[in-house]
Amino acid sequence: MYTISQFSKISGLTTKALRYYDAQNILKPSNRSKDTLYRYYDDSDLKKAQLVKLLRSLDFSISEIKETLDMVESEVDLTYILNEKVANIEENILREKALIRKINEQLLPDMIGEEQQEYQISIEEVPAVLVASIRFFGKYDEIGCYASNMYKAVKNNGNGALINCYYDEECVEPADMELCLPVKKKISNNAVECKYLPAVKAVCVMHYGSYERLNLAYKAGFKYVNEQNITLITPSREIYMKGPGMIFKGNPKNYVTKILLPFEMVSGERK
Repeated sequence: MYTISQFSKISGLTTKALRYYDAQNILKPSNRSKDTLYRYYDDSDLKKAQLVKLLRSLDFSISEIKETLDMVESEVDLTYILNEKVANIEENILREKALIRKINEQLLPDMIGEEQQEYQISIEEVPAVLVASIRFFGKYDEIGCYASNMYKAVKNNGNGALINCYYDEECVEPADMELCLPVKKKISNNAVECKYLPAVKAVCVMHYGSYERLNLAYKAGFKYVNEQNITLITPSREIYMKGPGMIFKGNPKNYVTKILLPFEMVSGERK
């Protein structure tokens, strides 16, 4: 048996750390004197202490260490845990890099110019169009994944710009969306449904620039709608006239998006 001072020397953990791990039920001494409450450690405690020290050096949190100690019975078990830790770190790195990109986009000088964009509002008679569609509930940033599946299914039968229909009036996730691509003819593929996107009369707003500033186009459109007492109907549509490719995103400043806000037709109204 080893006193806490001796065990500290052997394990490389400070006495302060040993007391803390004891309080956290991570590394409790095998024996404790009933009279003095002194801690005494043995060789089995040393093996556990070495694992705790390793995990701390790999930046495992206290809760992660606790769970690891409960699950690990062999080196094979530890390998599974370490592989999961690596996967979690890689996922966090991707998430942090995405956040960095988002922050950097806000720092670009040309983003200021986008805020000053003057939007032209028009009323359009939008004809019915044959499309391949994918209806889904999901996050807005998942649209790209569905677009990839769409192009794979349609292949060379595409006949226009990608359209996304939003069936929710407000911004909500998961959102009810329908991704559509005009096609030359009906196609048979289980990944998509072929249908006619109906004709609508809509308020049209053209947006030039990154998707991060689309809210400004919606603001301009809704301002017009409210001033004209127009009653909108769903789904609204975003038509990606010019945008990122499937491999390269390109310069967001060059993106062109048409926003269509369909509204109710009043009997006998002028066109």
